[in-house]
Amino acid sequence: MSKDIRIKRGVNIKLVGQAEMMFADVAKSKIYSLSPDNFHGITPKLAVRAGDKVKAGDTLFYSKHNDKIKFTSPVSGEVSEIVRGAKRKILEVKVLADADTTYKEFDTKMSSKEEVIETLTESGAWVFVKQRPYDVIANPSDKPKAIFISAYNSAPLAANLDFALQGKEESLQKGIDVLSKLTRGKIHLSVDGSNPSKVFSNITGVEKHNVTGPHPAGNVGVQIHHIDPVNKGERVWVVAPQDLAIIGDLFITGKFNAERVVAITGSEVSKPQYVKTIAGSSIDVLLKGNLKEGDKRIISGNALTGTKITDKGYLGFYDNQITVLPEGKTHRFFGWVPWLYNNIFSIAGSSFASKDKEYALNTNKNGEVRGFVVTGEMEKVFPFDIYPMYLVKSIMYNDIGEMEMQGIYEVAPEDFALAEVINTSKIDIQKIVRDGLDVMIEEVG
Repeated sequence: MSKDIRIKRGVNIKLVGQAEMMFADVAKSKIYSLSPDNFHGITPKLAVRAGDKVKAGDTLFYSKHNDKIKFTSPVSGEVSEIVRGAKRKILEVKVLADADTTYKEFDTKMSSKEEVIETLTESGAWVFVKQRPYDVIANPSDKPKAIFISAYNSAPLAANLDFALQGKEESLQKGIDVLSKLTRGKIHLSVDGSNPSKVFSNITGVEKHNVTGPHPAGNVGVQIHHIDPVNKGERVWVVAPQDLAIIGDLFITGKFNAERVVAITGSEVSKPQYVKTIAGSSIDVLLKGNLKEGDKRIISGNALTGTKITDKGYLGFYDNQITVLPEGKTHRFFGWVPWLYNNIFSIAGSSFASKDKEYALNTNKNGEVRGFVVTGEMEKVFPFDIYPMYLVKSIMYNDIGEMEMQGIYEVAPEDFALAEVINTSKIDIQKIVRDGLDVMIEEVG
């Protein structure tokens, strides 16, 4: 039986630069990059050397701790460079793409769970299956109690999934059929309760949930918490909608096709719109001729949880959005005076500006790091039955028992993005939560 979710705690940050629902013509990237840093907790072992020829779907590296988890090339071509950092850490594996992509063929049998897992792991599509707790790539040998898919993205300037996935209904349904082989539990599909989805309207084999409310209502962690919370020792798996379509395509065609639709957004983009590209594409190709003048920050992902990159960087493997904002290097004179800056967005209501208008916000935090004290701010935007302040503090003083009591198994860093924005301490709460999850992986597993 479906369970509708109505979220009240949270806030929508409306930014200038929503992508217009049309596709821009962009050149094909010459170089594609696969970075181990995109896959948290993975220690890579190389399967190729510079100069090797690869097909799309050939293994570039695999996990040192679980060699079944493989990371494959999104395109065919030549391994042009293996970029290393300090202590020879592998930072990137770059592939010089062929003009026409050649694909490795994979078995598409679905008669058993083992056959499905074999195809997903060999093709590299397994990395699209992530787990809670810990927000890491799932272990193929685990038995999840349920699988969750959030088809409601409430993040700032998020891509319109109906537009991005138009024509992919067959692939989405096939993806659901594949996932049904991986669990005896339910597959939960959450959709926007205010704007009914077209591409997911006829999907079968799932339990649908209508979600309404402000961000972070679209976070899959929020939905898990309200539908089937994670307890100690349990696992649930999570798959994003565009990744679900890639999994479906794999079992329809036998090919690993990492094509995705990316929303180019933000106030510093001349023409915010959509592009069709492949995971790991170079950013300069996607943004060429479409940026305004001035100092700006390019983010692979959304403004709250994305990763800062340069125009010479590459699209994050899981990212379906690029956000470009003004770099905030200046301070407002008497910025604390509310009537001087009525165009400044304020969650706390410290300016007279409306929360319903769109803002061209910059990256300035408007303050320095301060003491982390109890204010009650975080609870206003944190729609879990958890005390976020106490959880964060328990992580900071590394009390594992207290972390468990305060709900560490239910959260991921993205769930604290809004709390980080409104918190007057200006500390990096998402990183603190990530560090806490890593401690639990080591200590509890």
